[in-house]
Amino acid sequence: MDDSTVLEAALDAVGPRLKRLRVQRGVTLAELSETTGISKSTLSRLETGGRRPSLELLLPLAHAYRVPLDELVGAPEVGDPRVRLKPRRVHGRTVVPLTPNSAGVQAWKILIPASQTEPSLRAHEGYEWLYVLSGRMRLILGDHDLVLGAGELAEFDTRLPHWFGSADGKAAEVLSLFGRHGEAVHVRAKSERRGQERGR
Repeated sequence: MDDSTVLEAALDAVGPRLKRLRVQRGVTLAELSETTGISKSTLSRLETGGRRPSLELLLPLAHAYRVPLDELVGAPEVGDPRVRLKPRRVHGRTVVPLTPNSAGVQAWKILIPASQTEPSLRAHEGYEWLYVLSGRMRLILGDHDLVLGAGELAEFDTRLPHWFGSADGKAAEVLSLFGRHGEAVHVRAKSERRGQERGR
């Protein structure tokens, strides 16, 4: 459907919408004519489609009905720019999804609680990027035991057994991106063999 067809359909719908609104308000054509200064015959032709709606006709009608102009012409609703995040609990962490669906790259804000948790490594298809927003995160990746602070990032193939949690028993905030494709791994963190980190 091209733009001209869409416009024609929108204009054709204005008349019935005006009549429905007038009937709902219990207003006669004569009363509406007196309020708006538009003749009864013009109002009647607007409602039946015999007269094309124009801004000079619709503005007084919108004022009389006390409705926005876009309601009279049936303008599509503009999407609400507010993002309504719905946190959920996953493995003892609070996870806030930042992407609307599971297709493509998925993003989460993860709140790691202020506690020490026994690592439980897992592996699955894909790539993950972890960016530490605040606090210190411990990341076990295969044989590596890493500590990442605020502003540090790790990227890895999730087929490698991995786990992450608090590095010091304090809360941390992490931004996670997960997808099926990724570039080379970039890890900017202090690396120590597993076991050494636990002694801190």
